[in-house]
Amino acid sequence: MKKIFIVTVALSAITALGFAQNVNKLIKEKNVGRIIKTLSADDMQGRATFTPGIEKAAKFIEGEFKSIGLTPLAGNTGFRQDFKMIRSTPVKLTLRINGKSIAADSAFATGSESFSWATNADVQVVQVTGDKNFRQEYGAITRSGKKSLVLVDPKFKDLFTRVRGFAGRGSVIFKGKTTPPVVFVLGSFDKVTAFDVRYEIKSEELPLFNVAGMIPGKTKPDEFVVFSGHYDHLGILKPMEGDSIANGADDDASGTTAVISLAKYYKKLKNNARTLIFVAFCAEEIGGYGSQYFSGQVNPDKTVAMFNIEMIGKASKFGQNSAFITGYERSDFGKILQKNLDGTAFKFYPDPYPEQDLFYRSDNATLARLGVPAHTISTDQIDIDKLYHTVKDEFGSLDVSNITSTIRAIALSSRSIVAGTDTPTRIAKLER
Repeated sequence: MKKIFIVTVALSAITALGFAQNVNKLIKEKNVGRIIKTLSADDMQGRATFTPGIEKAAKFIEGEFKSIGLTPLAGNTGFRQDFKMIRSTPVKLTLRINGKSIAADSAFATGSESFSWATNADVQVVQVTGDKNFRQEYGAITRSGKKSLVLVDPKFKDLFTRVRGFAGRGSVIFKGKTTPPVVFVLGSFDKVTAFDVRYEIKSEELPLFNVAGMIPGKTKPDEFVVFSGHYDHLGILKPMEGDSIANGADDDASGTTAVISLAKYYKKLKNNARTLIFVAFCAEEIGGYGSQYFSGQVNPDKTVAMFNIEMIGKASKFGQNSAFITGYERSDFGKILQKNLDGTAFKFYPDPYPEQDLFYRSDNATLARLGVPAHTISTDQIDIDKLYHTVKDEFGSLDVSNITSTIRAIALSSRSIVAGTDTPTRIAKLER
């Protein structure tokens, strides 16, 4: 594929702004390829949460941050941002309604603790009738905070079975928190007059860790700009043509590579007014727990922008030298980035997949809900991406030249925010 050089014509303008570094020399395609290839190699075993593969990936990223010369975040002695999760795995569920036993394949439960009910008055009985949307009802009930016995119309058997399979893998929750128990039952019931439920789970405390470092700001050290991507993926999947490792090269070794490359770039420049935080998040694929934890460790009111980078492994639907920004219309973040790219061939576009709700499906979401101009930059054609979440998402499927161009564009487009001369407008706070 023909290589695209996107920044040459803009270098004179960059020089005029006191930004006289050659981004092509500081962000090299060879190094970009090295990092992605390492993170997506088979010996990382797909980087699944709570596996040796994620530990190996974390050590690699730590080594990169150390060699770059980043500083650990305040309160941390190293680059790991450690926290604990409780993983709960279902052991046994027995259920009787109106004196009749319910078959095991017609029921499942959620909740972070074992429990037993015997027609408890504090348990609400909810019916999901055939005219309702099961997905929406499931979300609303599990977020309600109420103990619930949910009767699901047989019309939803196929979807019920899929959700039951997912629930059977267990759940994770931050240590010290609990989720209320909910029992779902597939079947038709005229009226529930009595019920008896016994649910047993096995719980274990497990460690998780983001990898984060920073470059303290020169003149505005109490204002933060975050560059992020997630370094976990799916691990080992059902074999496909003899391959079972979900390497996650695009999702999201590409974004993690961008974070490392940008850290190296800005460390060499040594002229950032604001403090820059570079973080590789864990556990995005199982619920975004890494970014949720991180968001509780930084002051959102002092975080002026978040560049979350997710899946930049191939050309976007707009072609080479382009990427899209989720939530483009929610702040002037994208307009600032594009202004800084005047004179180059690269262009940022609004998210072309609004129906996918991507703004709330990546690690930018938690800080965005708190009002931070936190956006995700991506090139993935998610509506037609057949490699997404498969064992085929491998290094060989990527366009490293295009990835390098995108990273360079992020470097150039972020410069006025990093320099403290531009501050994106805040996003309206939202509870979801």
